[in-house]
Amino acid sequence: MTASPDDAALRRILAETRTIAVVGASAKRTRPSYEIYSYLVSTGQYQVFPVNPTITEIDGAPVYPRLADVPVIPDMVDVFRRFDELPAVLADTLALQPHPKTLWLQQGLWHEQVGRDAAAAGLHVVMDRCLMVEHARLP
Repeated sequence: MTASPDDAALRRILAETRTIAVVGASAKRTRPSYEIYSYLVSTGQYQVFPVNPTITEIDGAPVYPRLADVPVIPDMVDVFRRFDELPAVLADTLALQPHPKTLWLQQGLWHEQVGRDAAAAGLHVVMDRCLMVEHARLP
């Protein structure tokens, strides 16, 4: 399992990604999940699907209550959830067929078992990294 991929691997992941589901997206502008969701949308590089069962829209875009409700199988699942919720997020991710290519746990999130299980299922795994920072940093 490579939960801390090198820059070349991160570049490949970002270049191959077209669709991203942001699990735990927030409509609150002060939350990191809102900032990163908005940044990803603003790049124009990705089709971004916010996922959160407690809200219905972010800046006019529909929010999907569950990962299974997203209208496409995303290439990447970007996760903003508490540590104890990460196994359930992985289960939801693996329930999608075909599986997304990448499970990205945002900065501050690291879960060994989730990482091992995701890698065993064939997903790229990135943990404890900010997607926005990495996207902006890597040319």
